[in-house]
Amino acid sequence: MKIIQVNSYQDMSQRASQFIINKISNNNALKLGFATGGTPKGTYELLIEDYKQNQTSYQNITSFNLDEYIGLSKDHPNSYHQYMEQILFQHIDIPKANIHLPDGLATDIALECKNYEELIEVNGGIDLQILGIGENGHIGFNEPGTSFDTLTHVVKLAKSTREANARYFSNINEVPTHAITMGIQSILKSKEILLLVSGENKAEAVKRLLTDDVDSNFPASALKKHPRVTIIADKLALSNAMVPC
Repeated sequence: MKIIQVNSYQDMSQRASQFIINKISNNNALKLGFATGGTPKGTYELLIEDYKQNQTSYQNITSFNLDEYIGLSKDHPNSYHQYMEQILFQHIDIPKANIHLPDGLATDIALECKNYEELIEVNGGIDLQILGIGENGHIGFNEPGTSFDTLTHVVKLAKSTREANARYFSNINEVPTHAITMGIQSILKSKEILLLVSGENKAEAVKRLLTDDVDSNFPASALKKHPRVTIIADKLALSNAMVPC
């Protein structure tokens, strides 16, 4: 793992956006894996700014999102389809046909999981997967105890995950209880992984990631099995970890 320590959330977002832009400049047909949530929001805002200023093109980019809530339609304001549309996709020139997220209203959810995994494979796999990390170590929606062998699957969301996401809903009772997520094996198939971490509330998770053994009870530890992981984290997130200056 390569660790890039920065001073602040803004610095993390800046370094991450430049990292992604550099990858696109080297491969304009990049297959990008996107994450949702608060952590990558600043990164996406800077990608939009770059697009407007420098015309970095996404015409040949293909995107795959990590996950989607089960039970929310694509146009539901709290669906990840809408999140990505509002926060990134409508502001850049990526063709709608190149955008992929699981369908949380699929009639056959098991088949949807299988088809989504196959869609990634048919497109040659993900070149760069962007990740965040949960306080309990989840990546995607892979909660503690998830087998490292899992492909795209249905997961019951942990109470802590639903509580963390309740800020996007009127109350926690509106937060879906299940989601479709890329599995840990799906994530590890990515050619390269970019993990973004910010804030003191993630400090213990970062410490465990960097110091503990690989353990399915801490899903992010699976990243130690991947040969190309870059972590961009601010000082608060790294405050409990011993990182060389």
